[in-house]
Amino acid sequence: MKNLIVTAILLIGFLTVAQEKSLQNQERKARMENRESLTPEQQAELQVKRMTLDLDLNAKQQAEIKKIVLDQAKKRETKKTEWKANKDAGKSLNQDERFAMKNQMLDEQIAMKAELKKILTEGQFSKWEAKQAYRKEKMQDRRGSKGKKQKERK
Repeated sequence: MKNLIVTAILLIGFLTVAQEKSLQNQERKARMENRESLTPEQQAELQVKRMTLDLDLNAKQQAEIKKIVLDQAKKRETKKTEWKANKDAGKSLNQDERFAMKNQMLDEQIAMKAELKKILTEGQFSKWEAKQAYRKEKMQDRRGSKGKKQKERK
């Protein structure tokens, strides 16, 4: 009888946790769909405003950063449509294509960092770098065991 009660309690606990995860996934998908509905111009505007609040940008800095961020958002939108077309066609990237894509992405990040360094003051730039490091760490934490499994394979 005790075993039956313990089993029932464990089963209810597991089902509750599974439902919570499912709700979290649904909420995340809803946020992503909402974000996808924004145009590149809207995304850029929001990003510049967040940066203005975080870094206390002046009007000239806002205008220069908006150009950079808008260009990035348009590139991201183009890539997104390309990825969706490949996914719908059932095409996956081979190792060389994946390497080239990651290499290009890193080159773009380096270029953005260099451009921001020209626009921002030293204090603003260091604050921006700290924020980027925090975001990167947060993403790695969010990936959690997925990243650990990949490291263990290597």
